Amino acid sequence: MPVAVIGGGAAGLMAAEVLSQRGVEVDLFDAMPSVGRKFLLAGRGGLNLTHSEPTAALLQRYGESSAALRDALLAFDGQAVRGWAAGLGIETFVGTSGRVFPQDMKAAPLLRAWLHRLREAGVRFHARHRWTGWSEDGTLRFGTPAGEVTFPCDATVLALGGASWKRLGSDGAWAPWLQARGVDIAPLRPSNCGFDVAPTGPGRGGWSDHLRQRFAGQPVKPAAARHADGSGRQQGEFVLTDTGVEGSLVYAFSARLREEIAAQGQATWLVDLLPQHTEEQVLAEVSRPRGPRSLSTHLKSRLGIQGLKMALLYELLTREQLDDPHALARALKGLPLVLARPRPIDEAISTAGGVSFAALDARYMLRAMPGVFAAGEMLDWEAPTGGYLLTASLATGRAAALGVMEWLAGQETAREG
Repeated sequence: MPVAVIGGGAAGLMAAEVLSQRGVEVDLFDAMPSVGRKFLLAGRGGLNLTHSEPTAALLQRYGESSAALRDALLAFDGQAVRGWAAGLGIETFVGTSGRVFPQDMKAAPLLRAWLHRLREAGVRFHARHRWTGWSEDGTLRFGTPAGEVTFPCDATVLALGGASWKRLGSDGAWAPWLQARGVDIAPLRPSNCGFDVAPTGPGRGGWSDHLRQRFAGQPVKPAAARHADGSGRQQGEFVLTDTGVEGSLVYAFSARLREEIAAQGQATWLVDLLPQHTEEQVLAEVSRPRGPRSLSTHLKSRLGIQGLKMALLYELLTREQLDDPHALARALKGLPLVLARPRPIDEAISTAGGVSFAALDARYMLRAMPGVFAAGEMLDWEAPTGGYLLTASLATGRAAALGVMEWLAGQETAREG
């Protein structure tokens, strides 16, 4: 019988590739009309395949999960991702941030080449097949436009994603089915997500109408940020939303901010509006006599503060703080944004939580379900944007497929014995 791969994202496609290259019959099922939808969405702004940093540094990007992912990532790191893409005819380059992109910055050519190779290897694709669990005899069940179908197989690779971007196929519906069979599942939570700000004044539910109506959708740049204790400083940019903040600089802090909110009810994020200046330089400039000029005019002429940055100062500081050079300088170098909650999980770029690594053996097989393997974002790990999400999805898809091969070999040996 064939091996079933459920989920047509990066992890599932990689599992199908590794298995088919080793002569295994593979049937790949996906609930959507076509595969790779989140992969294509990720490529809209330029497909960030991986990161060029050394593997030891790359591993640290996975935080508490780095040890669990270590073997998979050592076997298929950033350099291996670039080699794999080259094998598909897709040359890559390293951007100024160290991120790795296809030369044309597009996802579609890579996906087309990948699917062509998979079909040539014999992988059978089944679109609009939504997995609904198992029948009493252990066969897989799928809902299709033509009704329910079942599928017997020798082994199954689950690569069902997390719970973000439901419209692309990842909805987390699999979690209770696995829990019912004794698989430990950490609650799914938003990762690489935006946040709502806490009320900024009496009676407000977040940003003032003035700030929201004039500036929502605009970027804050250049900027840097750090946690309330001063740790983790990073430079970048973020965007003001109707209810709070989002964007790459926010995502870099999202895991810890989310946990602080869960523990304390809110979290404070310090934004440096003048990352190219020291606090001493800022204090010197704001302390200069401004004569009849307004504060806005003074800050614009001396430090280039204007527009949204100036509006944020008026939004978050008291009149007394604005008039105190020392308080104003501190705020310009560390404006406190109090965050009340992460945005809903379906808006997040990725998710934390999922199948715990304790529920897997070294082959990525579920301990409670022999012959069933799991890979990709449905596992309990998270990482920042920058190519790390895709790299780990590919690496775990590959590792799960190799685990299937090992398990099948063991089953064959047992039958022969």
